[in-house]
Amino acid sequence: MTTAVFQACPECEDEVKISASPRLNEIIECAGCRSELEIVALDPVMLALAPEVEEDWGE
Repeated sequence: MTTAVFQACPECEDEVKISASPRLNEIIECAGCRSELEIVALDPVMLALAPEVEEDWGE
């Protein structure tokens, strides 16, 4: 049986629970600061702040 992984949030250092089978580029939310985090590497699992969605004004 595989277990969940815990990683420190890059924003607030709170522990973030990651599923036992994480996917690259998966977006998860930190329960502590509510930041959206992206899984940027799998071995080892690494988190980074997810990029902000920018509006396209047709420029």
